[in-house]
Amino acid sequence: MSRLILTLLILNFLLIVPLWWRFGDISTHLLAWEALIITPLMLLLPAGRARRIVAIGLVCWVVLATAANLGTAATQMAFARPLNLYFDVPLLRSIYHLLVGNVGQLLAVCAMLAGVALLLAITLILVRLLLPPVAYSVKRLPGAVALTLLIIATTSAALELNGIRLVDSARLPMVDTTRFQWQQMTDTHAARLAFTAQLEAAPLEAQPLPGLEGRNVLLTFIESYGISALDNPRYSGVLLPTLAEMQQRLDERDLHVVSGMLAAPIRGGQSWLAHATALSGRWIDNQLWYRLMLDSGHSTLIDDFRATGQRTLSVMPAITLAWPEGEAYGFDEIAAANDIAYAGPALNWVTMPDQFTLDYTQRYLLGETPVFAQLALISSHAPWTPILPVLEDWSSIGDGHIFAPWGSAGDPPEVLWQDIERIRDHYAWSVDYAVKVTGRWAERVVDDNTLMIVLGDHQAAPLITGDDASAAVPVHIISGDPELVAPFIKRGFVPGTLPALEEVSSAPRMSQLRHWLHADFGELAVGVAADSRLAPVSKTRTQQ
Repeated sequence: MSRLILTLLILNFLLIVPLWWRFGDISTHLLAWEALIITPLMLLLPAGRARRIVAIGLVCWVVLATAANLGTAATQMAFARPLNLYFDVPLLRSIYHLLVGNVGQLLAVCAMLAGVALLLAITLILVRLLLPPVAYSVKRLPGAVALTLLIIATTSAALELNGIRLVDSARLPMVDTTRFQWQQMTDTHAARLAFTAQLEAAPLEAQPLPGLEGRNVLLTFIESYGISALDNPRYSGVLLPTLAEMQQRLDERDLHVVSGMLAAPIRGGQSWLAHATALSGRWIDNQLWYRLMLDSGHSTLIDDFRATGQRTLSVMPAITLAWPEGEAYGFDEIAAANDIAYAGPALNWVTMPDQFTLDYTQRYLLGETPVFAQLALISSHAPWTPILPVLEDWSSIGDGHIFAPWGSAGDPPEVLWQDIERIRDHYAWSVDYAVKVTGRWAERVVDDNTLMIVLGDHQAAPLITGDDASAAVPVHIISGDPELVAPFIKRGFVPGTLPALEEVSSAPRMSQLRHWLHADFGELAVGVAADSRLAPVSKTRTQQ
């Protein structure tokens, strides 16, 4: 009897714990019917090869279902969506690199190995518990109890599958997870075929943008700069004064700024999907779509601006390994972390502070010829420590040695991340730093011949924003030429650095950005504008 109870408790705990993490509610998730079926079934089956095969199969199912439920809880917390095995498995590599950036390679390797070892240990323990030397006999009390439990649990599970729940706190986590993942697999495969067909049947051709010919266009992404930084009282008290100061300083330099919102395709991470969405004009919300888009040779803004005559540049300080995607995009020049001569300290995951990246870009990368540059700023990336000040004397930045005091400043991530309230404070401060330094840089590089588009790549994780936060991100358009910002006002943007927050629910998709540039600065738009200037103006005599 003790073996029955122990095995049942362990198996039930394994199946139910991921639901506690995912839903945050223990009282409604106390019992897994599968545990009450598998345990007595295995103890009643006669010993032999068949029972061993069944036991190994069931244990593998338990472990995989538990891992999938843990993965769903993790992706829900990080990206506000469930795990999708069809395209999330490749993210394991990115998770590893994120761990290396935050805690170092040794601890990252140890953590991954510990996870694998834990799964193997659980598998072996369950196999051992479910395979007693001698099967239970229904003629004895433990066997009779096991048989009764098996009948009750099987009947209850069958009713649950047909929509009749006898016990409010009981669930079928193995069956539900398997069905959900299978449905996702089939739906995603069908969507993949449809997306591939769409890429082939309705390609977006590269188009020159004569309205931006001879101009510098700076597409600048700020990491984790979501609309919650502005409409959530927890963070708006930090960010709104910075935006007000930014607007005042831009006004003093006769620079025009309008602001709006775009809905990002992702939340919490995978910034490259937001970059791909803005560059391609396609909605790229998962890794598979990203690969399909790049492999298809789909045109992007890089092709548009090359056709317009700009040199194309990508500044990616977070890229520390080979980046074949950059070559697939076709940038004329890529400045990854190892290409940027930074002599200061790494700041946990952040390879270099945003102020250095921007200053280096201005001094060494922009040059004399018109450029289209994509910049991906990273100081506001988790773990959000340390927090740097904005240096007023940009000439002191040099090779980055000046940032040495901040290499060991503030609490390390493993200390900071023990307190959720402190994490949220640091999030606000790091985004504030990134926005402030970007605004100061705009004062230095933007002129009548520049269009600067500043936007967040995505909202932070639900840990920061809450589960129901909008996917929208702020967008700021800055130029010394009012004609370059005027088209965005027609798109619903408003003057100043603060978007119309009351319209957050209707924010257009980020994929619209490329289409807007085509419509507002492409050949057709320039031709219409020229025709309107040349058209004769008819005059009517006013009756006196």
